[in-house]
Amino acid sequence: MTNDFSKGSVKRNIVSQAVPLVFAQITQLLYNVVDRIYIGHLPEADSMALTGIGLVFPITTLIAAFTNLFGMGGTPLFSIARGAKDDEKARKILGNTFSLLLSSSVVLLVLCYVFREPVLFLFGASENSYVYADDYLKIYLVGTPFLMLSTGLNGFINAQGFPKIGMLTTAIGAVLNLALDPLFIFALDMGVSGAAAATVISQIVSAVWVLKFLTGKKALMKIQRKYLKIDLRLTGKIMSLGLAAFIVQATNCAVQVVCNSTLKIVGGDLYVGIMTIINSVRDILHLPVQGITHGAQPVLGYNYGAREYPRVKEGIRFMAFLGIVYTAIAWVFVLLAPKLLISAFTDDLQMIEKGVSALHIYFFGFVFMAFQFTGQSTFQALGYSKRAIFFSLLRKAIIVIPLTIILPQVGFGVDGIFLAEPISNAVGGLACFFTMYFTVYRKLGKNKTAEF
Repeated sequence: MTNDFSKGSVKRNIVSQAVPLVFAQITQLLYNVVDRIYIGHLPEADSMALTGIGLVFPITTLIAAFTNLFGMGGTPLFSIARGAKDDEKARKILGNTFSLLLSSSVVLLVLCYVFREPVLFLFGASENSYVYADDYLKIYLVGTPFLMLSTGLNGFINAQGFPKIGMLTTAIGAVLNLALDPLFIFALDMGVSGAAAATVISQIVSAVWVLKFLTGKKALMKIQRKYLKIDLRLTGKIMSLGLAAFIVQATNCAVQVVCNSTLKIVGGDLYVGIMTIINSVRDILHLPVQGITHGAQPVLGYNYGAREYPRVKEGIRFMAFLGIVYTAIAWVFVLLAPKLLISAFTDDLQMIEKGVSALHIYFFGFVFMAFQFTGQSTFQALGYSKRAIFFSLLRKAIIVIPLTIILPQVGFGVDGIFLAEPISNAVGGLACFFTMYFTVYRKLGKNKTAEF
């Protein structure tokens, strides 16, 4: 049993959480990556359909940002409350998170649907790429409530010590999406719209699975009606802690908008399509290190709430070690097999040729991402929300966005847009990690409460 994370091996507890999470996140990624692979190989659309899907990324990322704001804000609080044996508070956090996710998803659905045309053109759409982007987005948005509930609440399943159930949440939906994509896209000749429809159906099934578990007999903490009324004070705490994860996705959204708009001017639709592929590769390669750090968070948070500080420090060390080893291996893989990665998404020879150089630049120094993830996850797991927020802003908003605009203007051309990422990884990642080490890790056991 892994429900009490203050018992047994810390490393084993982290691995038991991380392994199912990695598989869950891999299957979660299949929702979008499989769509991109099929769409990238549509014969009649050339590379324009893939470019259109890339224009939708900022909107889907914005939806993920609000999911993180409440889901990843509530989960650490939930873990800390469980570790402190405050079950009443834990149940209230779960109920409030459900209500916040549901209400915000409806608002996002309406706003994004109504304003989708001007927003897509603002994000860098051309007359040719807009057709594909709109066909996908207007159907994809229908699944917003189901996506936010399944993703935002799944962390509460893992935090109760049921990582395999959490893994099945995404596995069921992703396998269904994998089966429905070729049926809708090719057999029913729905093209881009078929990819979106398959995704929405899969999201509905995943949401039903999560809600069934969290209202059923197996859950230690259930969603209960009496805890659904939103408590403004508790909402403030959830949002405060989730703000770091929100800012990560919100700044990713801003970076995608700036990149697509700049690429449209400097390189044209071709490079917007290449960035879509690179984002897909990045999402894939981020998964294991995200699984490790997300798997460690409930363990760190639980032990922090139980005041088991040596176990917290051991967990941080183990998380950092695994992350560094993995990202180093992933970087080598990108260097050795760039064409393999790009050709999975397109048959366009020009896109493959130009994409290899862009991929090498973008992933240079990928190992520094492990430092960012370790520091960020530690801050978030232990409730140091202000520091987590600052370093989220530092890497993307303060470093990447300005460099994306400036570098192409000072002689780097289109390569400068891809160069902004590795610079931010090194500077932001090391700054985040060493700040965590000196201000949190070395002082664990001296500070008695978290800053939330």
